[in-house]
Amino acid sequence: MRQVAASRLRGFGTSVFSEMSRLAVEHEAINLGQGFPDFPGPDLAKEAAAAAIQADLNQYAPSHGLPRLRRAIAATFAHTYGRAVDPEHEVTVTSGATEALLATLLAVLEPGDEVILIEPFYDAYPAQVTFAGGVPRYVPLQAPDWSLDLDALAAAIGPRTRALVINTPHNPTGKVFSRAELEGLAALCREHDLIAISDEVYDRIIFDDAVHVPLATLPGMWERTVTLNSTGKTFSMTGWKVGYAIAAPALTRALRTTHQFITFATATPLQEAMAVALEYALASDYYARLAATYTDLRDRLRQALEAAGLPVLPCRGSYFLLADIAGLGFDSDVAFCRFLTAEVGVAAIPPSAFYADPARAPLLARFCFAKRPETIAAAADRLAALASLRRH
Repeated sequence: MRQVAASRLRGFGTSVFSEMSRLAVEHEAINLGQGFPDFPGPDLAKEAAAAAIQADLNQYAPSHGLPRLRRAIAATFAHTYGRAVDPEHEVTVTSGATEALLATLLAVLEPGDEVILIEPFYDAYPAQVTFAGGVPRYVPLQAPDWSLDLDALAAAIGPRTRALVINTPHNPTGKVFSRAELEGLAALCREHDLIAISDEVYDRIIFDDAVHVPLATLPGMWERTVTLNSTGKTFSMTGWKVGYAIAAPALTRALRTTHQFITFATATPLQEAMAVALEYALASDYYARLAATYTDLRDRLRQALEAAGLPVLPCRGSYFLLADIAGLGFDSDVAFCRFLTAEVGVAAIPPSAFYADPARAPLLARFCFAKRPETIAAAADRLAALASLRRH
């Protein structure tokens, strides 16, 4: 019998997220590894979903999304960022932002086209580029401040470069790209005629004086940018998988063509519920309360990690903290995270999973603070024992 698995799967095995989750269950560890909230989303959204089901909104939605939801997405973007969006021709609802990314890559890449990925990257990026027939090219952020070297980015662009993927606010570093960095990136996209794919799923989870600037709003970028987002992050309902893409009409037509053959449409009652949630958020102080809640949770976890002797890097966006483990005597971040899960009872993610070559990753561990205060407090109690258990 011929080999079952296609060659495009080579190098993409079981993710470290699955391993750490399995270890967390096995050792009854508090899971600060996986990036999802352990608290409920708004009752308003749940009630709206139940009402939609009872109203028999249970058949296929239009492939590109319910009109009400697309209108709410467009209104939210226009209100927040000052750029009008056409809900009919520039918004596509997808089954999560991850599906939106795949649909976009399938829509714009020819076999052999290169895609610039900024490292560390969300682990789906290289796999999806490869699945779409593309070739990833990596440009690293520079620790510890995670600055972007625009000269290195320019050097990575070649004759086959078609697109660039950026994530801001950034997972796993917590970086929010500055306007100056984005303007430099945009200039390179214009100069080399690149499509920009901007993953902005954490745009509502920013801290301190950070300002999120959508790449698409910069001069000359609307026609060449696909903006990805996810209501799951904004409303703490990641399991609903209601994401979306905003793009100019030509790009939208292309990604809708691929989207219709991937999932066709996202769950109708959940789309209706997220439309209700977006309308409510726009008319209330929901976004301010969300940012305040996450600021408090970030600070609680930062205090717990630093009390345990784990220095924390700055985090201006997303719901992840990176802790420095370089002084603990471990050969790798994977070894540390396995130890922390099995011996301390707290699960984290090794950021080397976000690098094409894990050897390039600095010795850090990623912790998720999208958790209830009591979950973080329980983790703090266990982390307090780290000093006596650490290796030298």
